[in-house]
Amino acid sequence: MVTKDQIPPDSQSAASNSGSDSIVNMRNIGFIAHIDAGKTTVTERVLFFAGVIHKVGEVHDGAATMDWMEQERERGITITSAATTCTWKDFTINIIDTPGHVDFTAEVERSLRVLDGGVVVFDAVAGVEPQSETVWRQANKYKVPRICFVNKMDRIGAGFQKTIDSMVKRLKASPVAVQLPIGAESDFSGVIDLIEEKAIIYDSQDGLSFEEAAIPDEMLNEVDSYRKLMVEKIAETDDVLLEKFLEDKPISNEELKAALRRATIAYELVPVFCGSALQNRGVQPLLDAIGDYLPSPLDVPAIEGTVYRSEDSVTRKPENSEPFSALAFKTLSDPFVGRLVYLRVYSGTAVTGGMVLNSTTGNRERLGRILRMHADHREDIEKVLPGQIIAVVGLKETSTGDTICDRDNPVVLESITFPEPVVSVAIEPKSRADQDKLVDALNKLSDEDPTFKIAYDDETGQTVMSGMGELHLEILVDRMKREFKVEGNVGKPKVAFREAITRTSKAEAKFIRQTGGHGQYGHVWIEVEPLERGSGYVFENVIKGGAIPQEYIPSVSQGAKEALSSGLIGGYPVVDVKVILLDGSYHDVDSSKVAFQIAGSMAMKTALGKAKSILLEPIMSLQVITPEESMGDVIGDLGKRRANIKNIEAETGTQYINASLPLGESFGYANTLRSLTQGRASYNMEFDQYEQAPSHLVESQ
Repeated sequence: MVTKDQIPPDSQSAASNSGSDSIVNMRNIGFIAHIDAGKTTVTERVLFFAGVIHKVGEVHDGAATMDWMEQERERGITITSAATTCTWKDFTINIIDTPGHVDFTAEVERSLRVLDGGVVVFDAVAGVEPQSETVWRQANKYKVPRICFVNKMDRIGAGFQKTIDSMVKRLKASPVAVQLPIGAESDFSGVIDLIEEKAIIYDSQDGLSFEEAAIPDEMLNEVDSYRKLMVEKIAETDDVLLEKFLEDKPISNEELKAALRRATIAYELVPVFCGSALQNRGVQPLLDAIGDYLPSPLDVPAIEGTVYRSEDSVTRKPENSEPFSALAFKTLSDPFVGRLVYLRVYSGTAVTGGMVLNSTTGNRERLGRILRMHADHREDIEKVLPGQIIAVVGLKETSTGDTICDRDNPVVLESITFPEPVVSVAIEPKSRADQDKLVDALNKLSDEDPTFKIAYDDETGQTVMSGMGELHLEILVDRMKREFKVEGNVGKPKVAFREAITRTSKAEAKFIRQTGGHGQYGHVWIEVEPLERGSGYVFENVIKGGAIPQEYIPSVSQGAKEALSSGLIGGYPVVDVKVILLDGSYHDVDSSKVAFQIAGSMAMKTALGKAKSILLEPIMSLQVITPEESMGDVIGDLGKRRANIKNIEAETGTQYINASLPLGESFGYANTLRSLTQGRASYNMEFDQYEQAPSHLVESQ
């Protein structure tokens, strides 16, 4: 029998006593999943068995280590990604626990950008849920190798094979079962290792002790068929093993593991494990799998960037001898140490107090303190090494997506892109005395969160804040109250409309101003034409023969782009426009960049007036999961909200309704759905695209 106390001492050492700084044995991983699949619970068990914490904190009790914010503990959800480090056997594992709620998708986006591998957690009852699909797509985007953990095998309705089938159907994945559960629901008692062909039986209710045993007789046939399928799938990814497999030659377990590791890192296969984190079952084998199958920083391609102030590409290898380079992927306002900037180090080393260059802004900065984070606790370290995820105090001018690098060998790494906010509300302080505190709080929160934007509306005199959803903004207002001690009056949610043009038009503009001395002169002819949705702003210069000197061309583009920030229907930004500079003229003495910028803006406003603008509204992709008996009421309500129902999938008494829904019709939907289904339905919603708004909305603008 093996108990937690008998785990080798090196695996119980806390991160601060990490015995290995070897990059080969380093794993940078994130736990990602749909909300409520059990990511934070799995992370809590990983930290417990790795010896970092000595008492398990439960999410439902508001005591989970990684859910350290008050709002997270009250609501039982993860809001911000938290980083920690632990050791297991010979491996140093840097972990980021990410949120599952769609309103905080930016936290997942920036975490995946800097991770080498991911553990995707699935609910064994629900299988692949809507947000599971979103995080899977994000992991595909950043080419993150994954293993999967089918959690909650002890729940009623749990189905291991059903979850694997849904991974194939919904995610178009190539899962390979490396474990099988022994029993399910209340009979779930352990797992079978299909590679080693042994059973791991948890013989206590708390799951803290287990024993390795022979495979139960009643499962021999099932294990045999699953193992043959596993060997076949692994062999298909390796020519040497495939030859052995076809010739019926024996394949060793070491060969299988090595081939599965290569296939996982190459995104060809996704190993699947199972357990129940709440009952502490299946966590140690998952920790072994993180070391066995997920990549070290050496196993993924070297990071690519461009030479500072150049278009030449360059790579940075994860080696001490390389010049220092790191990406800032998160900023945080810490009440005890001030502004924290989280860095993923890609190459080279740096020490506390060292001077570095922010190659994104061109500013020099100093690494005041270097911290190894454990959720909201921190530990000072003197030196950073390639592959590490750390936090730094002292980087005052560094924001999310900036590159920090060696001053003598500057490089610019690819930044992180975030979705545009879709919901806006007006906010004002409850008292005049709170005005400055409110501005300070809003600025600090927008510094932390790239999807939280602040703008001042000159016409209404209101401060407008925008985010990814109602919950996102609600949490931020709550944080202002608690962390910054400032309360605000919040208006009703407002939709972030856009405008677009529907026809091509031309316009001429001359900006001439004569004053004493030098005057101003700028003259342009432009043509504007509509582009496909999502194309953004495109500028093309077709002038030949120098009618306008080259140094003034960017100013024309800048002026035209500024004019697009306010359309003719409701003053919303105009999107998806191509601007072609056809002709113009200049004056040897009076022309300037400012004159051509103003001329470009004037021409664009004139062209918009001829191009027939339309109003665009944000459309959300919606999936409602409802009991069969409530489906009629749910569909009826969606009809009133101008939803377009795409398809309905049935699965054992549950209906999956896939639809698109205008954002403006979605406010308050959570409460309505709860009352229609007695709280039994759930939904997931994320931004999809902009579409033309109906005429009654245009008239109301």
